[in-house]
Amino acid sequence: MTATSSTATPSDPAQPTPQSAPARPAPAAPLHGASLAIGTLALSLATFMNVLDSSIANVAIPAIAGDVGVSPSQGTWVITSFGVANAISVPLTGWLTQRFGAVRLFTMSVLLFVLTSWLCGFASSLEMLVLFRVLQGLVAGPMIPLSQTLLLSSYPASKAGIALSLWGMTTLVAPVVGPLLGGWITDNISWPWIFYINVPVGLLSAFLTWSIYRSRETPTRKLPIDTVGLALLVLWVGALQLMLDKGKELDWFASTEIVALGVAAVISFAVFIVWELTDAHPVVDLRLFKRRNFAAGSIALSIAYGVFFGNVVLLPLWLQQWLGYTSTSAGMALAPVGIFAIILTPLVGRKVSSWDPRWMATAAFLVFALVLWMRSHFNTDTDFNHILIPTLIQGGAMAFFFIPLTTITLAGLTPDRIPAAAGLSNFVRITAGAMGTSIATTLWENRASMHHAHLTEGLIQGQGVFGLTLQGLKAAGLSQEQALAQINRLIDQQAYTRAADDIFLASSFLFLALIALIWLTQRPSPHGAGGADAAGAH
Repeated sequence: MTATSSTATPSDPAQPTPQSAPARPAPAAPLHGASLAIGTLALSLATFMNVLDSSIANVAIPAIAGDVGVSPSQGTWVITSFGVANAISVPLTGWLTQRFGAVRLFTMSVLLFVLTSWLCGFASSLEMLVLFRVLQGLVAGPMIPLSQTLLLSSYPASKAGIALSLWGMTTLVAPVVGPLLGGWITDNISWPWIFYINVPVGLLSAFLTWSIYRSRETPTRKLPIDTVGLALLVLWVGALQLMLDKGKELDWFASTEIVALGVAAVISFAVFIVWELTDAHPVVDLRLFKRRNFAAGSIALSIAYGVFFGNVVLLPLWLQQWLGYTSTSAGMALAPVGIFAIILTPLVGRKVSSWDPRWMATAAFLVFALVLWMRSHFNTDTDFNHILIPTLIQGGAMAFFFIPLTTITLAGLTPDRIPAAAGLSNFVRITAGAMGTSIATTLWENRASMHHAHLTEGLIQGQGVFGLTLQGLKAAGLSQEQALAQINRLIDQQAYTRAADDIFLASSFLFLALIALIWLTQRPSPHGAGGADAAGAH
């Protein structure tokens, strides 16, 4: 989605006045032979590293939380901080590209990503790690869109589909490798190495990219930047995310800090909307929401992605905290999600212009609902194979999720508006993903507390099953306190499992409800705008 934002923005005729606009340069000639192969490898490495970093930490959260002395739910800040910062920086990609040039900006982003990854590995507290993850997310914003931009410029127009398929495969393989690699590194080395491995990969990518593309730099010019809009964007997104992350620790609106964050989020969001609708050069073009396809498509995509990503984070937390899985085994339970996604994505890319993408997206939501309904039946005795099957099926839904919905969202837009539309829809999607993580973990804790209360309300010490269990544990050599702690742990295991089932079931119904949004849109015209842009939407 974001890829198009930097592809077209530098030559957007609507931005500068005719007097300030330079003559539009001829497109760079496609690369050939070894240069094409090396260029493709360099860009793919950077994309792989970026996408990998958004999924590799998922299975390492319990280990990170333990090392820095916080709870696993607080440890999810490592994921949400990166996502929010990344979302905020995405709308700036077009402006930064015109200011510094696509090749220079991409190389600089990769090198800064390497530096911030190295700093993440050295972090000794949660506060330090979250700060460095924020910086990492900010510098990562231009990497994925510019990698697709440069890749498309490397191939002839007739082979754009091949270029997009290569790019799409990279973004699908990384989420498969991420949990496996992250789990293995966490169990066999230590969690900082999930960040350190970016250093050699990033340096190689930056060196190869500069070697191949420095002579193909895009033209630059100075353009106004909506500093007020950007400041308001950072303020409302940051305040809302902090409120969601800290709410469960501070008892929500019983805390003056949460109230202050909520008021700041609401007021800055309201001012942001008014400002962006009236500014001549808005950082986010909110007028796009007047279009039915864009509004319904981007909202459906964003809510669905938030629900999907929240569940992706919740599953390994439950497996590791309450079913005794190691980071490696949790990674193996998550990895098969990419198998059907990789197999089916080329088919979806070819057929999205001839099949009705609304039916394709509907099928994806139905499969997501089925997968989450299957997970809602998990219990503490569920074996590895039964955990693996829904994950495997989910890959098919992923293939039919991103491309059709992006095609619907961008349908009917003129080429000069697609960059802004792709950037805005991607910003909303990434923000929803980060917030989905916070909401899912908060609801999990709250529902677990409720289930714990229900499970213990009928227990009377010294009587019934409780009394027999206590006597059995004490007979096995445990003290009274140790036996009670063990029983409490067993009750917590059941409570958190039931809470996870509640979230899986609610998410299943939410996916079914979102199908209605899809059918509020109009079918894109065959071979219309948006199909190419959708191909690399993830």
